[in-house]
Amino acid sequence: MTHKLHFNLSRFYFIYYFFVGLFVPYWGLFLTFKSFTPIQIGFMLSFFQLSRIFAPNIWGWLADRTEKRSLWIKLTAFFGCLGFFGIFWADNFFEVFLIMMAMSIFTSSTLPLAESLTLSHLATTNGHYSRIRAWGSFGFIVASFGFGFVFDLIGIQHLLVTLLITQLLIFIFSYGIPEKAYEREESLNLSFFKILKNNEVICLLSSCALMVTSHGLLYNFFSIYLDERGYTRSAIGFLWSLGVVCEIIVFLSMPKILKFFNFKQILMISLFIAVIRFFIIGNYVDFLTLIILAQMMHAFTFGAFHVASIEMVNKFFPGKNHAKGQALYNSITYGVGGALGGLGGGFIIQTYSASSAFLLSALFPLFGFVIVAFGIKSNKFNAKLFS
Repeated sequence: MTHKLHFNLSRFYFIYYFFVGLFVPYWGLFLTFKSFTPIQIGFMLSFFQLSRIFAPNIWGWLADRTEKRSLWIKLTAFFGCLGFFGIFWADNFFEVFLIMMAMSIFTSSTLPLAESLTLSHLATTNGHYSRIRAWGSFGFIVASFGFGFVFDLIGIQHLLVTLLITQLLIFIFSYGIPEKAYEREESLNLSFFKILKNNEVICLLSSCALMVTSHGLLYNFFSIYLDERGYTRSAIGFLWSLGVVCEIIVFLSMPKILKFFNFKQILMISLFIAVIRFFIIGNYVDFLTLIILAQMMHAFTFGAFHVASIEMVNKFFPGKNHAKGQALYNSITYGVGGALGGLGGGFIIQTYSASSAFLLSALFPLFGFVIVAFGIKSNKFNAKLFS
């Protein structure tokens, strides 16, 4: 892989996750600032996730059909930016909901297309996915930690302009991702629906959805939960950033980790740690030391889990199924799982408490652990992309 391609891919991941680092910790706080209720916030953020069930699959199918993934990355980035403009004129629940849906249909599809194209470039070069993806984590840290102080000083209402500028940069940087020809071997071009019937594929996607169900609650309400318990926005930003720092360490350490564990084992370890993490968040939110520990567990519950799951999806969906496979993974995990966690969490928080919601969320990775343990038999996967 050339230095220019590595730089362009890393730059794109940095700015995309810079956007995520602004949106995930602070969007819920912004909606609270606009006086929306927990159920309304959960509904909006969950249906934002629900659009990820169908939208990435449409763009993934078009990308594989036309063999022009780079083009569709540019188009989804452009319309995602365009859709966000409407938020400046949206005041009520219905208007904000529609704008978020319009933006999500495009923005949520940009990343799985970029993941597919990145993995295709890495498959025929000596590049390293974990090193490129780590730049996304750096972007998240800069946004979540740095802007925590900014919003404490100037107010959360300035989040909108920051998000718009970031969306524009995503579109601009998408022009640095070149196209890559699809692999032509017949053995790599199995029927997409035949792959879906594979029991291990079903178990993998199910376990990923269960993991993200818990994280859907985290992404939507963790900042609000901390804010209500007296944490400042800079402290909230620090806690989010801490988790991503640990995530980066895992990304960069993955070659060494893979010498001792296969991807199935990494999934199981990550799911087990997630059970502990959400139990701590639900029970001990007022104990800063334990919350710091829980955030450090993000290294496994997202970092290691993401590496293992995305590589397994990449191997299960080879050839001309690459973009569709990544889109399906994104749809089921972040679409179905994220929506269930966010929407269900909103109802539980308003009916009972945030503590109860986070305690219940610990059950989902526990179910995922059982599914992986008994449903996935493919213990050994090619670790080339992470070596």
